[in-house]
Amino acid sequence: MNRYLFAINLALVSFTAPVNAADVSIKPGLWEVTTTSDLLNFASQISTDQMDGLNALAKEYGFDVPEIKNGAAKSSTCITPEMAKQKILPGAVQNQAGCTVKKVTQNGNYYHMAFTCVNPELNGNGTAEGSFTNAETFTGVTNFSGAIQNVTVNEQANVNGKWLASSCANAEPAK
Repeated sequence: MNRYLFAINLALVSFTAPVNAADVSIKPGLWEVTTTSDLLNFASQISTDQMDGLNALAKEYGFDVPEIKNGAAKSSTCITPEMAKQKILPGAVQNQAGCTVKKVTQNGNYYHMAFTCVNPELNGNGTAEGSFTNAETFTGVTNFSGAIQNVTVNEQANVNGKWLASSCANAEPAK
């Protein structure tokens, strides 16, 4: 169950934003991305030792497990001025954990993307869509259908991103 929880959350949390936003100037600096889903409510049932194991597994895929509390995963990331100029959003992930972006469409502040994941833990397809309210906030929904360790799943997560500060302090740049 724990590896299942990790793998589906990896898909849902990782693809919470697309690669570009057409008509929005994105503020560089520290961003917080919050993902909520029914599945994240089960995270409180994971022991500290099991969570340490999940963190180690996540690092193998190049991720840090975000803080999960009350059914929400919160993470912070740094958007550099160069990334802001290219309109790369917080949470945008490509070609990590065996997942690739297949199609991105944009219409003004609205975005939609499709992705496919193929790896030993996670095999399926998903979409992420949403919109930028302004240069400091975005909202969206991520859906995933496929298999986690050969168990069929259909999951949805809601995502909200907000700009926190112009200084990133100790935050890692987005990858």
